[in-house]
Amino acid sequence: MILKDKVVVVTGVGPGMGQALCRGAAAEGAKVVISARSADVIGALRDEISAAGGAAVAVPTDVTDTDQCRRLADEAVRAFGRIDGLIHSAYYHPDWAPLERCDIGQVSRALDVIAVGGLRIAQAVIPVMRRQGGGSIVNVSTMATRRPFPGEGGYAMGKAALGQLTRQLAVELAGTGIRVNTALMGWMDGVPLQGYFDSLEDGGTALRAETAARIPVGRIPPDRDCAKSVLFLLSDHASEISGASLDVNGGDWVAP
Repeated sequence: MILKDKVVVVTGVGPGMGQALCRGAAAEGAKVVISARSADVIGALRDEISAAGGAAVAVPTDVTDTDQCRRLADEAVRAFGRIDGLIHSAYYHPDWAPLERCDIGQVSRALDVIAVGGLRIAQAVIPVMRRQGGGSIVNVSTMATRRPFPGEGGYAMGKAALGQLTRQLAVELAGTGIRVNTALMGWMDGVPLQGYFDSLEDGGTALRAETAARIPVGRIPPDRDCAKSVLFLLSDHASEISGASLDVNGGDWVAP
């Protein structure tokens, strides 16, 4: 188990990648601090992990609130004594629209949740990691920052700023033992994507087949498998990696 006895904080735990990250971290031996705005969702996941023999606490948190981010770090230390890893996966996705007609307020919110939220929670956990002599932060980003996708500009702007946060912190935290990296996701198979497919006339059959055929690995990567790359970056196996951006999209980024 690559995260045995480590304490990992996860933000933005919803029905897809966030839950896959928490389940995966627990399976790898981590004590998991689950956070999102919905107390019911994170409470149910905490109970699931605990019932399976893992250790988890749930702390309702809005990453646009500095005090709540600090409270999340405090609760993690109160529950488990330390913080070894932070996964920032909280996000807000504006309505799909070209930037020339987008809602500026929604784009501002995306930046506040994704990028500034990432800074808020980093500022909350870094003092704890400094006292311990190290830790690992992984920011979850998107392939859309490398290959723009029509209508997704506001979301990608937030994630692109998050990528700069990663690089900046990696340099500024040199010598502290704290590593900071980014994992860039593409299409991910899971509950959210299936819900989108189900909304289409054919249940998404054609789009699923077309997308899978385009991705070099020959399938839409499952979110539970994409989560493993984030857990690797958190782990000691990635001890010499900091400031990096890892593509986790089945090779879709390099596909024509």
